[in-house]
This record gives sequence, structure tokens and C-alpha cells, in this order.
Amino acid sequence: MTKLSTSVLGVVGAGNMGSGIAQKMATEGFDVVLIDVDDAKVAKGIETIERTLKEAVDRGIMRADRTAGIRSRVHGTSKFADLHDADLVVEAVYEDLALKQDVFRHLESVCRPDAILATNTSSYLVSDVAAAIKTPARVLGLHYFFHPAKNRLVEVIAGRQTEPGVFNRAWATQEALGKIPIESRDASGFVVNRFFVVWLMEAIRMLGEGIANAITIDEIAKRTFGVGMGPFELMNVSGVPIALHASTTIGNAFGALYGPAELLRSQVASGQLWTISGAVDDGAEHAVADRLVAGVFLAAASLVDEHVGSKEDVDIGARVGLRWAHGPFEMMNRMGTAHALGLTTMLAARWHMPVPSSLLAAGRANTPIPIELVKSRNAAGVSTITVNRPDAMNALDETVGQQLTAAFTAAARDAETTGIVIAGAGRSFVAGADIKFFIQNIERSDIARTAKFTQYLQQLLVEIQNCPKPVVARIHGLALGGGVELALACDYIVATPNATLGFPETGIGIYPGLGGTQRTTRRIGTGLTKWLVFTGQIINADEALAIGLIDAVAPREELDATAARLLAKGPVKERRPADVPAAYRKIAHFFDAHDVETIRTSRADTGGDQQLEKVMKAVSTKAPIALRIAASLVDEGFRVPLDEGLKMELSHLHEIFSTKDALTGLLSIGKSRPVFEGA
Repeated sequence: MTKLSTSVLGVVGAGNMGSGIAQKMATEGFDVVLIDVDDAKVAKGIETIERTLKEAVDRGIMRADRTAGIRSRVHGTSKFADLHDADLVVEAVYEDLALKQDVFRHLESVCRPDAILATNTSSYLVSDVAAAIKTPARVLGLHYFFHPAKNRLVEVIAGRQTEPGVFNRAWATQEALGKIPIESRDASGFVVNRFFVVWLMEAIRMLGEGIANAITIDEIAKRTFGVGMGPFELMNVSGVPIALHASTTIGNAFGALYGPAELLRSQVASGQLWTISGAVDDGAEHAVADRLVAGVFLAAASLVDEHVGSKEDVDIGARVGLRWAHGPFEMMNRMGTAHALGLTTMLAARWHMPVPSSLLAAGRANTPIPIELVKSRNAAGVSTITVNRPDAMNALDETVGQQLTAAFTAAARDAETTGIVIAGAGRSFVAGADIKFFIQNIERSDIARTAKFTQYLQQLLVEIQNCPKPVVARIHGLALGGGVELALACDYIVATPNATLGFPETGIGIYPGLGGTQRTTRRIGTGLTKWLVFTGQIINADEALAIGLIDAVAPREELDATAARLLAKGPVKERRPADVPAAYRKIAHFFDAHDVETIRTSRADTGGDQQLEKVMKAVSTKAPIALRIAASLVDEGFRVPLDEGLKMELSHLHEIFSTKDALTGLLSIGKSRPVFEGA
């Protein structure tokens, strides 16, 4: 398989799941062929997409012109031959193995030999679906979660014969779709349904045993797991028979714990939904909560022991796919692993199951289970270090900082490593520091902790900058604030065309404190640095390349190859700003010619230039104290050695985080634009 790029996608099955997958693909700019057995079913699928898009417009989530563009990229058909140009096709038909295998035989006959064929099955092994065709090497599982246009999780599953290149291409495509992929071995239930089905079955068993009524179990489940719907309400919405089908399949593979409760069988036979009414019995809190978490812990830890999925992917799957507040392993650590072990041991004994080793050792010592938020792998002498916190857009916190430092130090000292690549998992590179951490420290009057954290990260970035081995930042998606600063500490930066970069700090009451006011000037000069920092302007990869902020732009599928070429150049000893491109000279001159206060108060002479008027207006909305400090740091830092400039950044942290504007700005994120007092 030689084709690397992916531009045309196909979906077989225009039901709710298939139409949702197609909608998401089209939303992210791909041309999509949506196919079903006849024109009526295709039309119904298109209508579903149109209805969902209209709802998005009515709710103010999307503009009408954007939804029109999305709709125009979905091409409905009942002819399999129309998939001949597709680079990747997802089968999303009814859960019937014979039917799915028949679909794959059709796909093999009409699709290009290098096209990837994926199944969205939730019930069958990928290898069993692939067994129907002569080219199983190009088949894998892409298990999306409902509603696939909104739910960001996708499980990526290699079958027994799936080629690694096929897996990697499919994974890259999911990231391009804005999905958060997790990896699962080809095992019944994959990762998420493996523990989710136990959550459902234990709820039903408790109802059957008279421990609590359905409404009590639902309410306690919602409180315990931080979810909007309890197990019975969720089954009523998604379909009670679906729970029976899933538990039967997974139970057949892994035993009675996962199998259907008897009450579920009778409920499905009745054709009725669960009755959720009556009073909530708060006295059942501990019994219900303990049983639910024990079931989840036992199933989650077991699948990790069996190498079906990692602890980290289990937690990501729970948070993203199920929208739980915390993943199972996070919950174990939060309640204490000794307590978690006790609950799990009792349930394991009931089902004559071994206690999983992934919990046993930590529980006996009552120590936290290690959860890797930073992953490392070495291939052909290149160490790739990936921040793996995709549902938080890889935001930097104390734990990530410590793990990133450990991973980088190990790679730098590894004799077999000749170059290092720093990347982010999911749809982002690194979207800055964890804002919640800053807010908590302000509210606790513990600004010293923020300063210590920032100093710690600054030291890491200095180590990256001074590493004798070349280091490349590999950016796809979003890079903001501390993410851009992390990238700037590297020798080279390569980004995908859809990457966006920016410094939003002055718009939330603070300033870039990890070298953003220092290393940026060494790449693009003071004028353009002020433009980015003062306005918070978000620029795309092509703009970043044009002004010299990054070194290369490459399609997602070619990022690794481009990073390798940059690594071959060796480390960069010193950065000097290149000449400002003609298209940006006016902006650079404007910010160098006027002090920040004159610009902020709209008193700078723009000569009536509309572009300059626009940027001046943008500056007027930012925090005055943050702007003043940032301006001083840019100007003074550019005149001294870099290490002195970095120390200057640290010296103003207590001042800026003590302002009212800092708390106002940080609390405003995701809400309305803050109004700063300059205090």
C-alpha cells in the first residue's frame, strides 16, 4: 500500500450511525460517499444529516452557510461502484456478521486495492469480519460512539492480519476528523463496552435483588460517575435490546460477570422500557455505589491485564466516549487503591474470578496506580514523546510537566537516540497550561505554586533548547500559549496545514511566561511578536511559515517523514529573526513604532488603514497590566541574552497573578469576553 493521503471517504449504511459518521467526515472537509441498499434508505440518511445540521443552526452552533457546505460534500448513492475513488470506507450496517461479510466482499470488488476498509462493528471481532475477503491486511475496526458527529471517541482495532501502515493511516485520518482515537486489541467489547456492559448488568442485578429501585440506582450512578443519565435511563434511550445483545456477546467471550442479567432477558421479552419512578432511597448510597464501581474496576483492570487496552485508554474512553467525570483508574486512585482493591476482591470472589494484577500490587501497598500522560517510543533512532491527554487538549499541568521532563531526559541520555520529536495526542498539540490549576492557586492565595510550576517548565524548555540532539515539535491541530512556547524551545517546528497557533494570554489577564515573549522575538522580531502577543491573533500554519514562526508545513500523513528530514539537519545553535515578509512589514512597523498604551487606548496613528484599525481594536480589549508587562518583556528581553530574558519573565509572575484581571480573565474562558479593570 503506497498511497499516503486521504481525501475521499465512504460510509456503507445510511442509518443513524452511518449518517452521523458521514456528517462528521463532511464537517471536517472530506468528500463523503454515503451508500445504502436502495435510494429510499439513502434519502432517509441524507434527511437525518440535514435535520441534524438544521438543529445546529437553530441552536446557534453553526452558521447556515457552513452547514450548506457540509451537506454539499455528502454524496448519497445506492451503487457500490461509486466507492471506486474512496481512500477509506467505513461499514456501518446492522450488527449481523453474515451481512457485514457480504458488504466487505462487495467493497473488495469495487474499491481500489490501496483503499482501507473499516468496520464499525461493536459486536464481532474485526478478524472475523475480514475473514470474508482475500485482502484482510487492509481491514481494521473503527468503532465510533453515538452520536458520531458529536462524540469524539473512536476505538481503532487492528485485526490479526491488519498491516501496520493501514492502522497508522486510519489513525491519522481519525485525528484529522477531530476524533480522539484509542487503541484496542481485537477482543469482544473492545475497551469501553467491556467495562460499560458490567456497569449496566450490575445495575440490573441490584434491581432484581431488591437492593434499590431503578430511580435510586440511576441517581446514585449519576452522582458516583458524574454522568447525566443513569444505567436505566440510558438503556431506555439507546434501546433495551441493545444492552441484551452486547452483554450476550461479551458474556460469551469473558464469562458470567459480563453476561445478561435474568431480569434483562424478561424486560426485553416484555417489549417495555424500564420503569423509573418512585422515591430515591439515599440509604442505599454505599451499597449501590460500591457495587457499580467494583464491577467497573474488575472489568477495566481485567482488560488491562489481558492487554486489550492500556490504563490510559480505558480512562480516556470513559471520559470521552461515556462522558464520565473520571476514568476507572482515576477513580481507583481518587478513592484509594486499598479501598478499590477491597471492593473489587469481594466482587471477584462472587464471580470466581482472579483479582487483576494491575490493581493488586497498588492496592496492597495503597499507592496510586501509575497513569502515563506522556508516552515515549523509539524507532530508527528517533524518540517520539507524545503528551497523551487528548480530552484536555494536552494541557500542561504538574503531572504532565514531571512526566514530560522524565521522558525528555531519558531520550536525551539514550545513546541510541539520535533525534527527538515532541508531539500531542488527539486533535491538538498542546493547548497551553491547565487553566484550572491557575484558578485554584489564585483562589487559594497560593501564587507561589504557580510560580514554581512555571519555573519548572521553563527549566524543561531550556533543557530542550540546549539539547545536543536535534528536537522537532510536531504540531497538528491546536497549539496555544504554552504549547507554542514548548514548540519554540525545539530546534524545528513542523505543522499540518490545519494547525493553528497563537498566544491568547493577554486576553485572559496574563502574559506568556514560558519564553513566549523571548524566543518568539528570536524567530520573528519584536514587531510581529507584539502583534501576536498583544492581539491574541490565531494564525494558521501557512501564516506561521510565512513569518518564520515555524519551519515546515506538511500533510498529516507526511509529518513523520518531514520531521525526520528536519532532524537530519542537526540542532540549531542560534536563532536570528529573518527579514519581515513584505505582507507583514506594515504590522511589524506599527507595533514597533508605537508604545502599547498608545495602541491600547486607540491613540496610535493608523493613517486610516483598516487592517491597523482592526488590530488596534483587538488590543483595546486585552488586559492593560498584562499588556504593559508583555511589552516591557519583549523590548527589554530582546536586548539581553536569552537566559536573562527568561528570568525577566519569571520575575513578573507574582505581580500578574495577583491582579483582579487575571482571575477575571481565567474565569471567563468558555464564557463571554471579559471586561478588564486594569487592576
